[in-house]
Amino acid sequence: MIPPEVIVAIRERTDILAVIGEHVPSLKRRGRSFSGLCPFHKEKSPSFHVNPDRGFYHCFGCKESGSAIDFVMRMEGATFPEAVRSLAERVGITIEETRTVPTENDQKKRQKDDLYAVSQLAAVFFEQQLREHPDREFALAELDRRGLRPGFAGGEGVAEVDQALQAFRIGYAPPEWDGLAKFLRAQGVSPLSGETAGLLAPRSTGAGHYDRFRHRLMFAVVDPQGRVVAFSGRALAPHPSEKRDPSDKPAKYINSPETPIYTKGAMLFGIHAARHAIRTEEEVIVVEGNFDVVSLHARGLTNVVAPLGTAFTIEQAKLLRRFAQEVVLLFDSDAAGRKAVALAREPLAEVGFQTRVATLPEGKDPDEIVRERGPEAIAEAVESARDVSAYQIDCLLDATFAQSDAFERARRVGEVMKILSANEDPIVRAMHKSYADQLAGRLDLVRSGPDAFRALEQSVRRAVANVPRPPPKLVRPGLPEEGVHAPSNQRPQEARITHKDPAVIARRNMVGALVEFPVLLEDPEVSETLALLSGASVLLVRGLRAAWNPATRKMDTSEFLAQIDETFHSFVASRLADPLFDTDGHAKLGLLDNAKQLKRLLLKEEAESLARENYKPEVDFETKAELAKEAATRAQARHKIK
Repeated sequence: MIPPEVIVAIRERTDILAVIGEHVPSLKRRGRSFSGLCPFHKEKSPSFHVNPDRGFYHCFGCKESGSAIDFVMRMEGATFPEAVRSLAERVGITIEETRTVPTENDQKKRQKDDLYAVSQLAAVFFEQQLREHPDREFALAELDRRGLRPGFAGGEGVAEVDQALQAFRIGYAPPEWDGLAKFLRAQGVSPLSGETAGLLAPRSTGAGHYDRFRHRLMFAVVDPQGRVVAFSGRALAPHPSEKRDPSDKPAKYINSPETPIYTKGAMLFGIHAARHAIRTEEEVIVVEGNFDVVSLHARGLTNVVAPLGTAFTIEQAKLLRRFAQEVVLLFDSDAAGRKAVALAREPLAEVGFQTRVATLPEGKDPDEIVRERGPEAIAEAVESARDVSAYQIDCLLDATFAQSDAFERARRVGEVMKILSANEDPIVRAMHKSYADQLAGRLDLVRSGPDAFRALEQSVRRAVANVPRPPPKLVRPGLPEEGVHAPSNQRPQEARITHKDPAVIARRNMVGALVEFPVLLEDPEVSETLALLSGASVLLVRGLRAAWNPATRKMDTSEFLAQIDETFHSFVASRLADPLFDTDGHAKLGLLDNAKQLKRLLLKEEAESLARENYKPEVDFETKAELAKEAATRAQARHKIK
């Protein structure tokens, strides 16, 4: 474990403005905070605020907020320990994790670190061979054929091309049986480590190991944290030293086997290079092949990834969900591409993606299209992408079949029903009559008479009616009213504020001043007014007291957020990131003004309540006189408050 006091020290020493400024160059000072364009969603007007005093950021558009650690986790797709270690290196803090006897997890972590190091060495070796090996021209010719020849090898020196080749660690595996094995041995790496990393294989006869990848163009598989975890090698034109039957063609791609640091069904090719663009575009394009990814990146389309020779999995969908909400599938327009769309649909829907499908001319892949017609053609295809249900229905109805075959027509209708019943999109559901018309026309049911068409339309309507409707989206709040809770089927932060109660607004403003300047908790004049608070306001003040350290006169923001209910996070985050007051003096004045207003409101409510009691017929004369006196006292006290 990383000691809690070390985490606190890292938070305090980290310059959150410098960390975020590397990704948000548009930051400009605005009072006590800085504002700029949010890196997590598209926007034209700045709604992203950073408060360096509090070490906190908040976007008023997408509601993302947190500390420097949260920012690194969100931007890099890192885990909490990874983000902490990254910031510790930045501020020069050595992390000495507390442990006694090494556990099994410690040993696994050490093994993984060793494999990351071995894979990094292999990437360096392959890159070096692409620059220096006598047979490198085989690999360069394949790149040249796709308009990707690097500048160092006589290419046109296009910056985007060189950047893409560098981002994907493109290299060359030489034809020798033990080129990489010798290199790793020279670096002091055990052949067993190379074997565990999926780079070497044991000889079938005798001792020793040989290279798994030989005479191939190499693509490094890099995880979201920038670590090389595996490789994919593409076949090249035959090498003169190879003795094989010309008809015996090698596999087009050889991928690393699964290892302790690599599970092919949980990783995506290009995710490290694409993650920032995916966030900016709020959309990810998924293609089929490695060269599709590299070619599109080299032409400026950088929000592109690909599965690694496997059907799209739920783990890959979850990985993408860290960075985007919408997916466009840009697979080849053939039977294999249509099958890949069908297999990808369910895992993408399960994690909440909005999925569309872009189509290309028959027989063309994204790499060919971008080379022949430029990135505009790809952008146009993505722009006109259809909902995945509409795409699949069109594919079913466009496919040729015998119109006279009643069983085949019934099967097509059943497939369309299945697609419609699985779709939660209200727009698709609303088009049920349109799909019924299409089915009737394409399956030639018009000639079967009006009864057949009505039966078909009813079937489509029933399929749509069976779709579970998503719950309505609720408005994000400021500070919730006392007694208001989020509905059980909604996230707490989506609770709705039902009306504007002046007393609630006054309490919210008082708590907001305390959130910005918790030092006011120590002010006697302020402390007297806190008795006016109730409900949610009391809970927030209690959380503030728990997170405020009188000795250091600092508040642990993360501890404060941990102490309070998620319902309040949006309100608190907005006040931390974009403070209303410049100084604690101004905050105190604002708090006391709202306290006076709240006290007047409470006195007014009490006076009105006493007056209502006075009108009840069961109240005797003496009680009425006492109630009237008490009501007058409240009214006089209210008027004395200026």
